[in-house]
Amino acid sequence: MTDAFETATYGGRDVGYGERPAVLVVDFQRGFTDPAFTMGKSPRIHAARDQTAELLQAARKANIPVASCTVGWQSNKDIQYWKVDALHEEFFIGSEALEIDPLIHDADYDFTFLKSAPSMFFQTPITSFLTKRGVDTAIITGCVTSGCVRATAIDSFSYGYRTVLVDDCCGDPAQDSHEANLRDIDRRYADVRQSREVMSYFETVRGRNDG
Repeated sequence: MTDAFETATYGGRDVGYGERPAVLVVDFQRGFTDPAFTMGKSPRIHAARDQTAELLQAARKANIPVASCTVGWQSNKDIQYWKVDALHEEFFIGSEALEIDPLIHDADYDFTFLKSAPSMFFQTPITSFLTKRGVDTAIITGCVTSGCVRATAIDSFSYGYRTVLVDDCCGDPAQDSHEANLRDIDRRYADVRQSREVMSYFETVRGRNDG
């Protein structure tokens, strides 16, 4: 069967890796990774967090910048019109739901901040952080694939970064939603890769820096 997107040349070329990557970790906070919270019960998100922990070890070993965000709000006065009940009930500042999952966090290494919208780029300090370090490639991990990860990938693309989404380091409550969104992003804005390939790229970066 002919693929209409392929016929229209979607996905006709790869983005590729640049020379100065950073890892962006989207919302791997306890509200999404800890079963004590309403949205923290997804085994797919837990698995993606665990794989991201391994990826981040490789990134830090190669001296690659890591930026990690959480999402939350002060009160009902500043939260957007989300259609998700749990965000209105558990994601206000002061809640443990906003704590970065300790399995992926290194307080002495990572740059961390709070965001209030889906994209990691929307009114946050991330572009200044990346510019200061001369980053040309955004390696994106996190949750939820169909929401904040997708929004972050599109903004990364829009700001001119080479953008790579790490399939097994992104989590979504539903596998079909995860796959459909990554497939669509891969057609348009970014490369979708597995963590093993990305970690091999980190070794290349490390070797180049050491040399």
